Amino acid sequence: MGNRALIMIEGHRRIGLLFIQAAQRLGLHPITLSADPARYPYLAAESLENVHVDTDSLDALIHECSRLSKTYEIAGITAAEEEVYATVGKLCEHFDLPGPNAASVERCCDKFAQRQLLAEAGIPIPIYRLAANETEVKSFAAEIGLPVIVKPAVGTGSSGVRLCRNLDALAEHTTYLLGGKHKWTSLPRILVEEFARGPFYSVDTMEKEIIGVCTADFDRPPHFVFSRCTYPAPLTDDEYKCITEVSLNCLRALGLGWGPTTIELRWTIGGPVVVEVNPRLAGGTNPRLIKLAYGVDLITELIKLVTGNECDLRKKQSQTAGSRHLVPERDGILDWIDGHSRAAAVPGVDQVGCYVKAKTPIARNFDYLDSIGHVIAASPSPALTEATLQHAVELISWSITPFSTLDEQELRSAGSHPPASVDASTR
Repeated sequence: MGNRALIMIEGHRRIGLLFIQAAQRLGLHPITLSADPARYPYLAAESLENVHVDTDSLDALIHECSRLSKTYEIAGITAAEEEVYATVGKLCEHFDLPGPNAASVERCCDKFAQRQLLAEAGIPIPIYRLAANETEVKSFAAEIGLPVIVKPAVGTGSSGVRLCRNLDALAEHTTYLLGGKHKWTSLPRILVEEFARGPFYSVDTMEKEIIGVCTADFDRPPHFVFSRCTYPAPLTDDEYKCITEVSLNCLRALGLGWGPTTIELRWTIGGPVVVEVNPRLAGGTNPRLIKLAYGVDLITELIKLVTGNECDLRKKQSQTAGSRHLVPERDGILDWIDGHSRAAAVPGVDQVGCYVKAKTPIARNFDYLDSIGHVIAASPSPALTEATLQHAVELISWSITPFSTLDEQELRSAGSHPPASVDASTR
């Protein structure tokens, strides 16, 4: 038998390379199966083994894994992308490997089904309705009362999610979702939800254990593009207890608990209200922040879990870790971006990442891919971490030349800026 292999179903534009590196540290040979390996530039840059395969086809994936098993001992199968996580569960079941429960993941990924299960369990959630057309969206918004959140019933990364404060915004966004501009991964179904007002928190769990709670803010509403994140969230003991109890109740209601889960909440005047449950690790900077704040490497521990080993979730340190995301203020051509080296040299800065290069077209879709970079810092003090991040971000600047109207239309029809590997400066 050859090397022990970790099979990744699709990669991830932000944290995919971290999975690869963690697997290699554990002595595993990572192999990525993808419908389009070019989406993940780190595969070519690091000369990593990858296989072109239709990841929407379970039969094709079973066939490919069976073929690979003749050369490698398949130690585990996993993914970083939510869209294929239920498929991972089915593959793990087929090959008798540890993995998530596919049925639970599928129910959770359908936000309407998720809402129904949470409501049946008595978990506080926003008032919601499921709409199939413009008339129903308008009717349900009137029933719930503006402002409302309007979003696809299936989707990730805040794609297609908008806060609609008035009828004009409601009509505009409904037209966007149903008029052919939004890329649907399933039949078009729209959730219309009450807007839960209050501070935003996100809870990271692994194996039914609370790992951390962060607080986060968004860039330029009415969209929900993360601008900052901080671990641990500044909570009283009672608030922490309440949030963690609600989070664990979510796992029970949704049949989750194997592996990682991320629960998003708002703290309203009535207490915590669950906004969304994601049956996977949080992407972006969160895994790095958790490692800095608590000394727990969730990606490594997840790979241990999928390969049948015990994971170590003991917290080994206590720091305040935070990130700031660099979000462009307009569409256009990125003329230049500068200051990363100076920002990385600031004491307390752990990492500065840049996702795009000069002369790249920037066409915002108002989701997680809008960010063009990040800064991460950590220290024993919340105030010091905040000051460090502020200083570092102020050292980074860029210039964007707006598109002409014709150019903008052409670029938007072609999609937003292409994915780029993270060119990160790490202290």
